Amino acid sequence: MTLRSAAGPVGRLGVAAAALAALAGCGLLSSPAAPVPRGEGPGPAPVTGSPASPTPAAPSCPATPAKFTCAMRTRIAAVQAFLRHRPGVVGVVLRDRSTGAVWESAHAHTHIYMASTSKLGMAVALLMQNQAGVIHLSAGDMAVMQDMLHVSSDTAADTLWFKFGAPFYTGYFPRIGLANARYVAAPGITPPYWGEMLCTAADLSRVITYVFDDMPASLRDYLVTTLSHVAIDQHFGVWGAGSASHPGNKDGWSVEQPGWIINSVGFAGPRQRYTLAMMNSLNGHGGYRAGTDTLTEVAAILFRGHQVQAPNVSATP
Repeated sequence: MTLRSAAGPVGRLGVAAAALAALAGCGLLSSPAAPVPRGEGPGPAPVTGSPASPTPAAPSCPATPAKFTCAMRTRIAAVQAFLRHRPGVVGVVLRDRSTGAVWESAHAHTHIYMASTSKLGMAVALLMQNQAGVIHLSAGDMAVMQDMLHVSSDTAADTLWFKFGAPFYTGYFPRIGLANARYVAAPGITPPYWGEMLCTAADLSRVITYVFDDMPASLRDYLVTTLSHVAIDQHFGVWGAGSASHPGNKDGWSVEQPGWIINSVGFAGPRQRYTLAMMNSLNGHGGYRAGTDTLTEVAAILFRGHQVQAPNVSATP
């Protein structure tokens, strides 16, 4: 966080009787012919009349976005319809790691405050530079990082930010997909600072893609395990995919000049097949619950095929 941040038997018989009466009135039914014993002649002449109306064709699958399954394209269309009635600005990027398919919403490239999703970028930078020997992460540092990711501790993020210094992070962030990040000032804060960063959903998508495509297996597995077991206050957003989809995420929320900011980035599906990045700037048209419901239901539509409600977890300073 960053709190600056059916009819019964009688009914069916009645319907059937009415249908038969209608057919008889149209000349489509006639008295049955006398039964003809087997082998003693042809059977009754076939009933003639108007041809039956063709069965309506099933709705066709949306043609785009390409490379996604028909089911997923249908769900993406449902998400687009859902978002038209949600408050604020919502950027979404869905990526299928199996086919390379990518879907971006209309606001996928709109800059929005990162809130605590920047902590995922910090963790990636720390782990990679430790692996390269540029820094040394002690057991204590690793415990602090665990708090930063598991319960989204701001104090933990501050500890690691100031220990290694802002240039350490800002110099590495472009490598992991945050080349478009912006750093802004806030009362009492001189940028750059992890809590006052802006990026786009497309940027966050590149970060989680970097985790899977570029990090060594041991580091990737650490982050996948950690993000799959976050504390309950992060059980929204990508978490809406449901337990059967084995989601993992890093969420963020804050109150900024535009109002509430609610973000979520992570993965879902067998073998983390899909990555999902979502950013919602409410722009003064809703609060914490409106934002978390929006992002949770986007994930639920995509991975469960229906909407759900976010867990009733309150945000407190």
